[in-house]
Amino acid sequence: MSLYIGLSQWSHPAWPGQLLSKGIKSTEHLLDYAQVFNCVEGNTSFYGVPDTQSLTRWAKQTPDDFRFTFKFPATVSHQGQLLDKVPEALSFIEALAPLSEKLGMLMLQLPASSGPEQLNGLAHLLSALPNNLQYGVEVRHSAFFAKGEAERMLNRLLIEHNANRIIMDSRPLFSCPATTPALAEAQHKKPQVPVHIISTGSAPVIRFIGHPEPDYNRRFWQAWLPRIQGWLDEGKSVYVFVHTADNQFAPILAAEIAGALQQPLPDFPGLAPSPQGHLF
Repeated sequence: MSLYIGLSQWSHPAWPGQLLSKGIKSTEHLLDYAQVFNCVEGNTSFYGVPDTQSLTRWAKQTPDDFRFTFKFPATVSHQGQLLDKVPEALSFIEALAPLSEKLGMLMLQLPASSGPEQLNGLAHLLSALPNNLQYGVEVRHSAFFAKGEAERMLNRLLIEHNANRIIMDSRPLFSCPATTPALAEAQHKKPQVPVHIISTGSAPVIRFIGHPEPDYNRRFWQAWLPRIQGWLDEGKSVYVFVHTADNQFAPILAAEIAGALQQPLPDFPGLAPSPQGHLF
């Protein structure tokens, strides 16, 4: 039973003096990040496989219980048929060998154009992947949210392979009109899909896309608390990845959620510890 809570990146221009210490090199930001959070959503791999030197450095900069959750490259998830992607997916996993002990989950993020016609290919791909790793699948095609046969087939397939259906909760982001350019851009880029709460594997994943204003988020993330605790009580691991429109305030939102789950985070390295030892 483990709760993994983290962000979609470990570095941001707004974080020095907050999450990160001021004056440290960008190559050392992960050191500070990993003092607070125990996982990260690795989006860089979506655009290309990280080089061996970087992977080795990241392994050295993080504690033993830290987990990286990389996305399969877009060449696997977004280009062509999944049925043909086994060699490329296996090559990607092999390239991650320097971080093999710290791989929490590999995430296959499918585009909105990838519908029921890809289910056979998805089954073939999941069958071919090493069973010593955890996998998550994120879907965006409307058929997989219609509560019909396509969605039932998807869920059965994921349960069969102990693959986790990634849950995207972008409701806070769309809960009010855009008032800033960052919020407008986020509403344009982020998917607005229904929240179907289901655990198809042993490690449920929630991607929570928050609003920059905390008051817009609270009622949405508070509703998750009993569900997350229930999964933990069942002996499952749970991954919670917190985003905000431009991610400037994502660390603070994640800390608030962790505290509500009775698993408060350490003080941010970029902030002087308060007398009570708490962030707020």
